[in-house]
Amino acid sequence: MAKKMSPVVQVVAIGIGAALFFVLGRFAAIPTPIPNVSIALQYAILAVFAVLFGPVSGSLIGGIGHVLIDATGYGIWASWEISSAVVGLIIGAMMIGNKVYEGELPTKTIVRFNISVVVAHALSWMLVAPLGDILIYSEPANKVFVQGVTAFASNALTTGIIGTLVLIAYAKTRTQTGSLSTEA
Repeated sequence: MAKKMSPVVQVVAIGIGAALFFVLGRFAAIPTPIPNVSIALQYAILAVFAVLFGPVSGSLIGGIGHVLIDATGYGIWASWEISSAVVGLIIGAMMIGNKVYEGELPTKTIVRFNISVVVAHALSWMLVAPLGDILIYSEPANKVFVQGVTAFASNALTTGIIGTLVLIAYAKTRTQTGSLSTEA
C-alpha cells in the first residue's frame, strides 16, 4: 500500500474481502484428517487484500469473515476468529510499503510476502489459537496444538502458493507508474 486510500475504498475493500473470505471458507473448505481443521483457501484472498489495503483492513477482513463462517456453521469460536484477524494484521503490517497496487511486484516483494505468510500463520495457528482454546474454552493442550500445527502447515502452503499467483496476476493488470509516454 504505497499511497493513502480513502476511507470509502477501505470500507468497500473490507466488505468485499470479508464476503469473499466467508464464501471461500464456508463453501470451498477441504477437510483434513484432523477434526475441525480444513485446508482453507480463503487465507490467500485475505493475504492479497492485506497486501493491497493494509493491516487494519486485513485484520477486519479476517475477523469479520471468520465470524460469519462460524456463525453460519458450528458456532462462534473466538480464539480462531481472533487468529484470522491476526493473520491479516501481520501480513498487512509486514507488507507496508509494497507497490503491488501500482503494478510493481519484484522478486524481493514476493519473497517478503511469503515470509510474512509463514510468520503470520505460525503465530496465529501455533500460538494465538491454541492458547486461546486453552484459556477461553479449557480445551486439552495436545488436541489444540495438533490442530494448530495442521492449520499452520495447510494455510501457509495454500496462502503462499495461491496468494503469490493472485498477486502476480493482479500486478500484471496494473499500469506501472511512468510506463506511459506521449508521442511527439
